[in-house]
Amino acid sequence: MSLVDISMPPTAENAVIHLHGRDNIAVARVPLAAGQKVRLGGREITLLDAVPMGHKVALEDIPAGGAIIRYGQLMGRARVRIEPGRHVHTHNVAYEEIAFEYQFPSGDLPLPKAASGPSFQGYLREDGRAGTRNYIAVVAASNCAAHTAELIAASYAGQTLPTHVDGIVAFPHGEGCGMSIGPDSQQLQRTLGGVLNHPNVSAAIILGLGCEVNQIDHYLGEGAPRTDRLVGMTLQSSGGTTATVEAARQTIAGMMERATAEKRVSIPAGKLVLGLNCGGSDSFSGITANPALGVCSDMLAEIGAASVLAETTEIFGAEHLLVRRARNRAVAEKLLEMVRGYKTYLNRFGGSFDDNPSPGNKEGGLTNILEKSLGAVAKAGASPLMEVVDYAERIHGPGFVFMNTPGYDPVSLTGLAAGGCNLIAFTTGRGSAIGFPTIPVIKIATNTSMYQRMRDNMDVNAGRIADGQAQVDGVGREIFDLIFRVAAGELTCAERLGHKEFVPWRIGPVM
Repeated sequence: MSLVDISMPPTAENAVIHLHGRDNIAVARVPLAAGQKVRLGGREITLLDAVPMGHKVALEDIPAGGAIIRYGQLMGRARVRIEPGRHVHTHNVAYEEIAFEYQFPSGDLPLPKAASGPSFQGYLREDGRAGTRNYIAVVAASNCAAHTAELIAASYAGQTLPTHVDGIVAFPHGEGCGMSIGPDSQQLQRTLGGVLNHPNVSAAIILGLGCEVNQIDHYLGEGAPRTDRLVGMTLQSSGGTTATVEAARQTIAGMMERATAEKRVSIPAGKLVLGLNCGGSDSFSGITANPALGVCSDMLAEIGAASVLAETTEIFGAEHLLVRRARNRAVAEKLLEMVRGYKTYLNRFGGSFDDNPSPGNKEGGLTNILEKSLGAVAKAGASPLMEVVDYAERIHGPGFVFMNTPGYDPVSLTGLAAGGCNLIAFTTGRGSAIGFPTIPVIKIATNTSMYQRMRDNMDVNAGRIADGQAQVDGVGREIFDLIFRVAAGELTCAERLGHKEFVPWRIGPVM
């Protein structure tokens, strides 16, 4: 990809971005008018249509049924003949599910070893994991306790908290009762358990109403983790909402005393577990922010840290690329099992993987899920796929890991958090303001125009790559360096704005 200067009006040489030598389309760097000249590889093409920024233009004649290639991969077929210079999008591109011949690994790669590298100032926990923050969490066991959990956290608003206590945060949600007992309730318990027993949480309260399906006893007692840092309460046994708020405050006073004594210490970089997510994506996501985050992901793998790609709905059509990179055949098969399982889940409701992209994604130039996925997997760089885990399962690492989650951002972030990610990097092209109660979320903008509109929400402008003002590797290093500063306490935009989105994945019926 050649770099251009965004301050200049489009010329024949800089009007579009051509990503791969096999591609028969290019991406408009800025809005282009019909009649605009495009010059690539000695060919000059005159645009026959106006092409919005981030949208695709045909570089050659594509017959009806012909392959449309982006990133060197098939992303769809032409519904009708597409002439050179035509706008290529949903009106003339057909979606089809591709049957891949997977290239499975024949050997078994060793896990990456921790290498000498940078360290960060964090909170070392008893189980060997590391916290990048030190929160006290009030987690609702069900919707019936959600309001009270919020009241408890809100009662500390405006109060100066002791040193080393980052906040008292509530985890309200709409689940925990009126749900089927089995896979759905078990997944909720795994999710809440991961939030309670998280390295960014010094201590926690699990708060129930008392009669819900998701009983607090599941999280307490023999065999439960961190029982010395976890207290259970119910509104029914504590005397109702007001009495429970007061009882919780008394308990939290002791928790804060303990948290105050906890101090940041030097911790090897291998303790970092970075969640990778994208939301409100556009056509630039796979050109700028995602490849740059992929560079960072590879750098983390090299020093024995973990990076975790999520969103099963956004690897569909690109899963064959991840299969090639699997550590061994078992890891590859587990990845495909997650894809097949998600397809079955969608079919139950008459859904399709192509229900993703969203209208905003399409307005940003993404035509179908195949194109979106090919750009989304770039967040994971080129390192071998070492581990595959289900939603909210514990991430062990090191290296590149995949977690089965929806593409719906708050649900995906919740799964990554419950699995143990102590940082999350989130790329966005349309603009997303999401955060998480106990985990710093770093926002990476894919294009400069959105970055400038949403400066309060964005930490990094990867749009400089398309502008010709930065290289992919350079922005990847910038993200890598920022991760270590954030891990040591520097606040992200989402933290400063108080974003605390938390949504567990409901997979079963309402009873």
